[in-house]
Amino acid sequence: MGVRNIINITDLNVDELNNMLDLADDIMNNKAKYAKKCEGKILATLFFEPSTRTRLSFEAAMLELGGNVLGFSEAASSSTAKGESVSDTIRTVGCYSDIIVMRHPKEGAPLVASYRTTVPIINAGDGGHFHPTQTLTDLLTIRREKGHFDKLKVGLCGDLKFGRTVHSLISALLRYDDVEFVLISPTELKLPQYMKDKMDKEGAKWTECLTIEEAIADLDILYMTRVQKERFFNEEDYIRLKDFYILNKEKLELAREDLKIMHPLPRVNEISTEIDDDPRAVYFKQVLNGKYIRMALILTLLGIN
Repeated sequence: MGVRNIINITDLNVDELNNMLDLADDIMNNKAKYAKKCEGKILATLFFEPSTRTRLSFEAAMLELGGNVLGFSEAASSSTAKGESVSDTIRTVGCYSDIIVMRHPKEGAPLVASYRTTVPIINAGDGGHFHPTQTLTDLLTIRREKGHFDKLKVGLCGDLKFGRTVHSLISALLRYDDVEFVLISPTELKLPQYMKDKMDKEGAKWTECLTIEEAIADLDILYMTRVQKERFFNEEDYIRLKDFYILNKEKLELAREDLKIMHPLPRVNEISTEIDDDPRAVYFKQVLNGKYIRMALILTLLGIN
């Protein structure tokens, strides 16, 4: 069997997704059982773009599995700064490690890297394209909070154009039954047409609206995202749109008591800190879930039982 890579969430079928979520649950409940599973293994974290949660959660995941970690946290500290290609970097790092996690600002870079790897590659985010391990985190959070995926009404709010976490989550949820999407964004940050075409092809129900207030009353999940300064070519557009959505107590009064508020983080202004202690806010639970699902992913790709 060849090397298994995770570039897109759809690289995992539904059974594999469910098995990985089950494994993450087992790890959470039986930490000692997994404490030495990756002894003697090395994870390389190649982050050509800044990250806090994704990079540190992968490093924490490998350390808690008994393995070791090496890598870099910015392109400037790698030979990329000297002009080395992604292909050569991957071939080199594959000589030192058993599995590689890669984040890159250019769409498709992890896919290119996967053609040159001798060890498994995990896409930790490529530009505005995909972020499959955040989606695994999101799925684990939704299942733990709601108990199922079918028949959920999911509101996606903010930067739906460049938001790779949104694109990946939609792709994953389309494979479950009767999931309805509400797309909340300004005109300039609407979901790309190719994603709408994908939803139409799968027969999913979706609507668009401009404000949180229009949609929040009927939602099971509200997935907030920040407006990403690093994706804009024009700073004036960013400044105009960055505070377009702010979820606060006043808006939350319109929501159901069983709503779950999620966010891939980092947060800027789009969720007021005044609702952090509301039981419906689960974004910091998401952070913890991210470590456990990444532990499950590492074990799965390394073929460790």
